[in-house]
Amino acid sequence: MSETKRSIISGMSILSEGKWLKDQALVIEGGIIKALIPADMIKHHLPAKQYAFPSDHYLVPGFIDLHIHGVQGHDVMDGTEEALINISQALAAEGVTGFLATTMTTDVDHLENVLKVIAKVAAHHKEGAALLGAHLEGPFIAPSKLGAHASETVRLPDLSLIKHWQNIAKNKIKMVTLAPELPDSQAFIRQLHDLEIIASIGHTNATYEETRAAIAAGCTQATHLFNAMRGLHQREPGAVSALLLADEISAEIIVDGLHLHPAIVDLTLRLKGKDRILLVTDAMRAKCCRDGRYELGGQQVNVRNGKATLDDGTLAGSTLRMPEAIRNMTQFTQCLIDEAITMASKNPARVLKLAERKGDIMIGKDADVVVINPDFKVMLTMRAGKEIYLA
Repeated sequence: MSETKRSIISGMSILSEGKWLKDQALVIEGGIIKALIPADMIKHHLPAKQYAFPSDHYLVPGFIDLHIHGVQGHDVMDGTEEALINISQALAAEGVTGFLATTMTTDVDHLENVLKVIAKVAAHHKEGAALLGAHLEGPFIAPSKLGAHASETVRLPDLSLIKHWQNIAKNKIKMVTLAPELPDSQAFIRQLHDLEIIASIGHTNATYEETRAAIAAGCTQATHLFNAMRGLHQREPGAVSALLLADEISAEIIVDGLHLHPAIVDLTLRLKGKDRILLVTDAMRAKCCRDGRYELGGQQVNVRNGKATLDDGTLAGSTLRMPEAIRNMTQFTQCLIDEAITMASKNPARVLKLAERKGDIMIGKDADVVVINPDFKVMLTMRAGKEIYLA
C-alpha cells in the first residue's frame, strides 16, 4: 500500500459515536475511515503516513458551519471564485471541513451571479473546507428585523423566483432564511420543502401563532435564534418561544458572548437539548483580521475588539471561530466537550441530510476529522482523508 493512500492518526482520545476511545488509532484509506484499531496494532497497517499527538489531544469529527459570510478579508458576496476558495482554505484552519456559503440581501443580478459562482466552486474545488451549498439569508425577511441587511432589496416570498434561483445554483441552495409573517409564506415554505431546501425562520417579527403556522407548514430550523427576531413577552410569546418549544426545530446560535448572554445560551440548551442546537459563527470578512472598518452586505461595519457593528450599534455578523464557539458552549453551560462538538458536527450533518457520510467518526464514513489540543487550538484538519491544515 502506497504511503500516500493510507494515513494513521494516533495518540489522542478519539470521539466516536458519542464515546471517547483511548489507546486507539484511526486508519484512513481512500478518503474513508477504514478502521479503528488498538494503538499497538499500528505496525500491521503500515506503510502509511503517520500523525501522532499527545494523549491530552482530541480527534473529533470535522466541523460544519451552516452560517458563514466571510473570513480574512473575503466575503461570499464578492461573487468570485477567488473569494470562495480563500474562505474554504481559511476555514480549514479552524477545523471546519464543510460550510454553507451564506448570502446577504441584495439585488437579483448580484445574487444570481453569486449563486452561479457557488455552484461552480462547490462542484470543482477540492482544497480546504468543502463548499456544501448556499444559505440564502434573505431577501425574504422582515423590514423591521433587518439586522445588518440593506432594506432596499428585501422581497416578498416568490415561488417562481426561488425555483429559478435553484436552477441557476444547480440545486446547491440548501437553506433559505425567511420571515413567516410575510404574505404567501406558507405556500413558499411548502415549495422549499418540495425543492429539498431547509426553511429556516429568521429576521422575523412573527407572532407566536404565525411562527407555529410556519412550523406546521414545514419550517425545521431557526436562524441565529433570538437575534433579529421577535422576543419573549409574557402575553405574546413571540417567535422565540415558538421556536424554543417546537421539537421539530433545530436552532442556530452564535456563542461568542456578544450575540447572546451566557444565561440565554444555557436556557436554550436546557429547552432544545444537545441534539437540536447548531453552533454557527455568522462570521464576516473581518474574522482573522485586525480591528477596523469593513463591508458587509453593502454596509460599513466597525470592528472593535472583535465586535462587529453598524454605525448605529447594530450587530453585523461576528468574528467568531468555530473552536471558540465550542469552548464558549462548555463554559456558558454544563455541557461536556463531546456534546458541544456534536453541535458543530453531527447536528449540522444531520440537518443537511449528510449524516450517513459525515458528522461522526465511524468506519465507512468520510474521513473529515480534526485534532484539537486542550486549549481548543486546531492541530490538524483532514477533508476526505486529505490534510488541509496542519499547525
